[in-house]
Amino acid sequence: MTTFTLDNENIITAFAEHEDALNHRIENTEATFASQKELERLSQHWPSDRFVEVWNCFAGVVPFSDLKPVKKFTDRKTAVARIWKAIQALTPAPAQHAAPVAPKKTKATKVARAKDAAPAARQGSKKAIVLDMIRRPEGASLQEIMSATGWQSHSVRGFISGSDPATFCTPLLHG
Repeated sequence: MTTFTLDNENIITAFAEHEDALNHRIENTEATFASQKELERLSQHWPSDRFVEVWNCFAGVVPFSDLKPVKKFTDRKTAVARIWKAIQALTPAPAQHAAPVAPKKTKATKVARAKDAAPAARQGSKKAIVLDMIRRPEGASLQEIMSATGWQSHSVRGFISGSDPATFCTPLLHG
C-alpha cells in the first residue's frame, strides 16, 4: 500500500511501501499517512490556509499540470478529498509479479472439408429440399420453393443470396 509523507514545507512524497516511508523519514517530515481517513485525522487541527498551501505546492507541477492553484476551499472535508484525489497521481505503479497462468483451453474446431465439395444438407431439411428443387433440370420458381418450405419470399431470396453458388451445382462427370 502506498504511504505518503508530509513535511513541514507542505511537500507530499509517495512511497510504495510503508517501511520505505519510515526509513526515509528526515528531520522535517511531519507525518505519514496511507488513506484519506488518516489524512483527515492528520489535518483536523490545521488552519484553513494550510490546505491551500499544501494544494498550491503541487498544483501546476508535473504530474499535476492540469490542477490550478486555489485561494481557499469551501470546507475542510472538500479540501481533504481534493488533496487525496490529486496525490493519487503520485502512487507508484505496483510491481508486476507474474502469477503462473494455466494455459487456455482450446476451442473445438470445425472439421475441415474439401474446398470443391459442396456442403451437404441434412436429409429432409428445408435446405435439402430447396437444393434438390434448384438442382432439377427445370429448376424451381420462387413460388414452388415458398410452398414447399413454408418460407416467405424474402427468406427464400436470403437463402439463395447467402449460399455458395457451388451448392446449387452438381458436379459433372466426364467419362
